[in-house]
Amino acid sequence: MTLNPTELTELVTAAQTWADEDPDAATAAELRALLAQLSTPGAAATAAAAELADRFAGELEFGTAGLRAALGAGPRRMNRVVVRRTAAGIASFLQDSAGDKYTPSAVIGYDARHNSRAFALETAAVFSAAGIETFLLPCTLPTPVLAYAVRALDTDAGVMVTASHNPAADNGYKVYLGGRTVKGPGKGAQIVAPYDAEIAARIDYTVPLENIDTAPEGWTDVSESIVADYISAVDRLVARDRYPERDLKIVLTSLHGVGGETMLSVLRDAGFRKVVPVAAQAKPDPDFPTVAFPNPEEPGALDLALETAVEHNADLVIANDPDADRVAVAAKDPANGEWRMLRGDEVGALLGRHLSRRIASGHWKVRGEKTKAGVVYANSIVSSRLLARVADAAGFAHMETLTGFKWISRVPHLTFGYEEALGYCVAPGMVRDKDGISAGLLLAEMAAALKAKGRTLFDELDDLAVQHGLHLTDQLSVRVDNLDLLGEMMARLRATPPEAFGGSAVDTAVDLSQGSEDLPPTDGLKYLTRDNTRVIIRPSGTEPKLKCYLEVIVPVSSAEDLPAARRQGRARLDSVLDDVRAALGL
Repeated sequence: MTLNPTELTELVTAAQTWADEDPDAATAAELRALLAQLSTPGAAATAAAAELADRFAGELEFGTAGLRAALGAGPRRMNRVVVRRTAAGIASFLQDSAGDKYTPSAVIGYDARHNSRAFALETAAVFSAAGIETFLLPCTLPTPVLAYAVRALDTDAGVMVTASHNPAADNGYKVYLGGRTVKGPGKGAQIVAPYDAEIAARIDYTVPLENIDTAPEGWTDVSESIVADYISAVDRLVARDRYPERDLKIVLTSLHGVGGETMLSVLRDAGFRKVVPVAAQAKPDPDFPTVAFPNPEEPGALDLALETAVEHNADLVIANDPDADRVAVAAKDPANGEWRMLRGDEVGALLGRHLSRRIASGHWKVRGEKTKAGVVYANSIVSSRLLARVADAAGFAHMETLTGFKWISRVPHLTFGYEEALGYCVAPGMVRDKDGISAGLLLAEMAAALKAKGRTLFDELDDLAVQHGLHLTDQLSVRVDNLDLLGEMMARLRATPPEAFGGSAVDTAVDLSQGSEDLPPTDGLKYLTRDNTRVIIRPSGTEPKLKCYLEVIVPVSSAEDLPAARRQGRARLDSVLDDVRAALGL
C-alpha cells in the first residue's frame, strides 16, 4: 500500500495518539511495534503502513449486532479504548432515557474469549462512574444467562462480551435493553433500530479518553445464585411427571466455550444421568484448539463429538456454540446407520411439534395459562415454511420476521421462535433471545420420550414429511474480500431478475428492500416459483458474504414414498443451486 507523505503523517499521528492514550499496555505496544516497522526498508514498512491504514480507516460501526471485530489496537478493532468509548455512549443513552425519573441500571456478562473479562470490567467501570447502577455477573457464563439476568434483575440494559461462534481472533459486544427503557415484547431483547442509532450517535471519538470517567470497583458483583436460578428455571420446562425416566445417553460438547458446565447441570438436574462430555472440548479455551472454526454448522466442528458418540454407543449429541446461545443435535439415522447433524430447520420443526403436544396436553404454560389460546410461533423469513404448517395444524398463529433474534424476540405473545442458524427460543418469558441450553434440554426430553416408544427424531421428521410435505432446505454462501461486490451482485439481480429456478418459472419476485405491511425494509430478494420452490438472496449482516437460502417442497402420500421423495427433492435442490450460481455469475 502506498500513502502520500501527508496521509502517512496523519496516520502516524493518529496511531501515536492512540498508543499514548491506550490503557492497555499490550495493544499500545502493538501499535508502537507497527510504527517502528515504518522506518524499516522494503516490504515490512509497506505491510505496516497497510495494517495501520486498515485499523484507522474509520471507526468500528455500532449496529444492531452491537460490536464484533478482530482484537487489536485502533478504532476498527476490539480493544479497551473502543469498549470504553462505546460504554460511555451506552451510559449517555441510558441517562438520557431515564432523565430525572429514575436511576438507570445495567447488568454485564462475559465469556472466556481473549480480553472478555477485561472488556466487561472496562464497561462496568464506565457505567459506574456515569451513575448507572451496575451489576457484574460472577464468572464466565453463557449468553442466555446474561439475557436471563436482564429480565430477572429487571435492569434497563444488559451487555454481553462475546463474539459467539466467530474465530478465536475476534471478540464482540452484544447489547440488550429492558427494565424501564423498553416496554412490550421487546423488553429484555437485543437492540434494534432506532436504539442502535441513538447509541451510536453518542459514541464520540473526538473526546480525549482521559475525559471519560471510570470508577473501578464501583459496581455490584452478582451472586452465583443467579446461575442456580437460571438452571432451576430451565429445568422447570421439562415434563418430569410425564417422563420420569431419562433413559438416554448423551454426548455433550461446548466447543471450548462457556456452556458446558451449565448445560451439564441442567441435564443432570432434569434426570439425564448418562451424559458424556467431549473431554478435549469440555473446558473453556479462547484459542479453540480442536476446531478450525468454533461453529457447530461448520464442517468438522462436530467430528470429536461424533467419534465420542460412536465410542460410547450414545443416543444423541448435543453441541453448543462457544457462548451457548445456539445448539446443534446429531443422531444416528436408522435408515443407514450413520450419524448426522440435523439441520436447523429440522430441529425448529421438531421443537415446534413437541411444544404443540405439550401445550395440547396441558403440560406447558402459555402466558401463565394451560391453554393454547394466544399461542404464537415465529421464524425468520429465511427459515423453512414447515413451522407455519405445524402451527396451523395445531391451531396456533404464526409470524415471519426479518433475520435475527432481535426481530423474532419482539413478536407479540411469542411462544416459540427459531431461525435456521441453530437458534431457538423455547421460553421467551425466561430468556427473550435464542437459548441453546433450554432448547438443548427440550431436545433431550423429546429424544428420551421417543426412545421410550421405540422411535427416533428421524421417525418424527418422517411423520412431518407425510403430514405436511417434505421440506428440504439448503444454502449457498459467497464470501467476498471487497464488500462493494455484495452491492454489485444484488444490483445485477435487480436489473436482470432470474426467470426460473430448477426448471420452474418464477411466479413472484419480491424486493425486500421495499418493505411491506408485515416486514420492515431489508436488503434482500425473494423468489417463489410455480412448483413452490423458494429462493431468498441477501447480504449477511455480520460477515462479508452473500447468503442464498433455498427450499423445495415435495408432496408425500405415505412413508413408503419418502425415499423417492428425498431423491427427487435433492435433485431439485441441486438444480436450483446451479441456477442461483448462474444468476450470480459464479
